[in-house]
Amino acid sequence: DRGRHVRHYNIEPALSPTITRKLNRVIAANLQIDARWEAIQQARQAVKKTDREQAPSPSLMIAWAVVRAMEKYAPFRRLILDDDQIVQNDDFDLGIAVALEGDRLATAVITTANQKSWPEFIGAFNETVAATRAGRVDAMNAPVVITSLGAFEVKAGAPIVVPPSVATLFVGTAHHELISNKNNNESAEVITLSLTFDHRVVNGAGAAAFANEIKNQIEAFKIPKPEKRAASL
Repeated sequence: DRGRHVRHYNIEPALSPTITRKLNRVIAANLQIDARWEAIQQARQAVKKTDREQAPSPSLMIAWAVVRAMEKYAPFRRLILDDDQIVQNDDFDLGIAVALEGDRLATAVITTANQKSWPEFIGAFNETVAATRAGRVDAMNAPVVITSLGAFEVKAGAPIVVPPSVATLFVGTAHHELISNKNNNESAEVITLSLTFDHRVVNGAGAAAFANEIKNQIEAFKIPKPEKRAASL
């Protein structure tokens, strides 16, 4: 059967040569931690009762939690430039990995994510992801990128981190685990957070503290209340 020996040439690599060159400089490390899923699930169900069509997704809620954690941990507001210089910003972008047809990957960038109110963040998240799926290419200056294969029921992964980003957070699909609760173990629905970080920028203890803050933000998540505006005189 001659067809079994057909060889195809000029296959595009999954990662561009530019990305591959950047990866050569990264000193990557990875850690994982489980976060309870109950708060996100309850928030999602609550908003679906009032606005089923426009209810924010769990991915959006997690992105919001990550931004709040980045506000508290300055190393994850840093970028590492082509000359290996490290810079830190008070205001920062957030990257969202978006799967495209043909096993291609792009990054949607929510600019100045920390400055956005909850309604603004919802709009920016949805618009940016949709535009990226439609082919828009954003400038990549996000210190942290969030990625997930939850649609494929993948529980955990070890993502790569591509400069200028300093970390990539892989969010696994929700699943049940035995969780320690004082003297007893209990079954709880959790997601596994897998954080890959560049050791040139942050050490393990700092990364663990950041991952724990994301976990805390997720486990305590509530839909933000509308901001009160001062009455005009």
